[in-house]
Order: sequence, then structure tokens, then C-alpha cells
Amino acid sequence: MIALFLAIGWFDLERRRLIEVGSGSGGNLLELLRLGFDPSNLRGVELLPERHAQARRLLPEAIALHLGDAMKLPVDTESHDAVLLSTVFSSILDDVFQQQLADTLWDWVKPGGGVLWYDFTLNNPRNPDVRGVPLHRVRELFPRGRMVSRRVTLAPPIARRVTRVHPSLYTFFNAIPLLRTHVLAWIEKPLH
Repeated sequence: MIALFLAIGWFDLERRRLIEVGSGSGGNLLELLRLGFDPSNLRGVELLPERHAQARRLLPEAIALHLGDAMKLPVDTESHDAVLLSTVFSSILDDVFQQQLADTLWDWVKPGGGVLWYDFTLNNPRNPDVRGVPLHRVRELFPRGRMVSRRVTLAPPIARRVTRVHPSLYTFFNAIPLLRTHVLAWIEKPLH
């Protein structure tokens, strides 16, 4: 993540305001603190009470954590430098709701800021409760954004198999872009 922030010219992380939708038990927000974000500039929203409670125990009180539906959260328009989404849209099976959420989150982003997206692109045949979100769909969700992306995560079934043989094989196989199933993207909101 730090490489992405540096690539977009964010050398002043402590001044950046970021909200994570689907903040879970707080792992990403904790990592953002380690990278240099000011806790008072971080927010998280989580739908599941038990995960929200875990995050509250883990994170400093200065980080505002909200329990509930992000669509109902009162957030000022263009008030955040970034919205972080980690495997959120792959859990939303309704296209209309996906678009409504994307539109809401886009409204929160300041011009020059963006959406930091991490999600998988291929369907999981063993899990009907999720579906892959290919890059063309991400572009449809944020049509006014300028997107840069890269594939980053070795397909989990392959990763599980090769690391049983030897953990260092993960790095070898992950070097093959065709075997990566997840995308890290920065979708920048143009300046007015």
C-alpha cells in the first residue's frame, strides 16, 4: 500500500483523511496507522457487530468507528482524500446496490483523492455468496475516475498448495501475473 501512496504523490499521510468501508476487525486501519496516518483522520464503518467490536478493542479511540450500513452514514460530500474498499464489492451480488454504494462513496471523495480498491476478479465456484468483480465492472462503477491497477494476489487455491510444499514458492508463483486473482486499484477523482 505504501508504494501506491508514494506513486500518487502522497508523502504527507498524516494530513490525509481516509474512511474504510467494510473495516472488519480493524487490520487495515491498524496498518494505515503504522504507515503514518493520524488516527483522528481515519474512520471505519462495519456492518457486522462482532467485527466492529473487535476493531474497537484493537484501535485507538481517536479513530472513529461506525457500526452499520455505509449508505446511511452521514458523511459530508468531498470530505475524504480516500475511501478504502477491501473485498467489499465481491460480497454485493446486486448490481443496482453496487452502483448505489459506489455513487455514495464517490461523493465522499475530494477532487484529487480517490477510491483505493482491493478485490478479486474471478468467481469462486465454491462460494455462491461472493462473485468476482472484473476491472471493466470497476470502471462501470466509477465511470468518472481515472484508474490505475495491478494484479497482486496469487489465486488462493494455488497459494495453499504451493506453500504446503515450501513457503518460498508463493513468491515464485505470484510473479506470474496470470495466476493472480486480486486487483489493487487507485481510482482518482479528477479535479473540478
